[in-house]
Amino acid sequence: MTIRSRILWILQWFFGLFFIYAGVMHFILPDTLPAAMGWMYDLTDTQHLISGIAEILGGLGLILPGVTKIRPMLTSLAAAGLVLVMIGAIIWHAGRSETQQIGQNVLFAVLLGFIAYGRWKLEPLPGK
Repeated sequence: MTIRSRILWILQWFFGLFFIYAGVMHFILPDTLPAAMGWMYDLTDTQHLISGIAEILGGLGLILPGVTKIRPMLTSLAAAGLVLVMIGAIIWHAGRSETQQIGQNVLFAVLLGFIAYGRWKLEPLPGK
């Protein structure tokens, strides 16, 4: 396994678990979120549903295809889908002048774009 493939795997696991957790948070929405996540209370039920499902499926898509070796090309599509989620988050936070969140979303979008391209062209995952 090359160093680039190892880096991609680390990023896949990190973002996979992160987005599964973030997606679940849309459905349980505790009263004690940190101030930096207070924006979640302003989302509509529909926005929570769409974001939560997209984040959970994207997170699973970053991990499961590579682990199971079933349709590993879905990893690139999951990462690309999460880039779109991050673009939506950038737009949401820009409308609220939340610059710290915008910076994080841009960084995540770039890293997810690297996963998408990396698993599509640079280091494709093997299938069965």
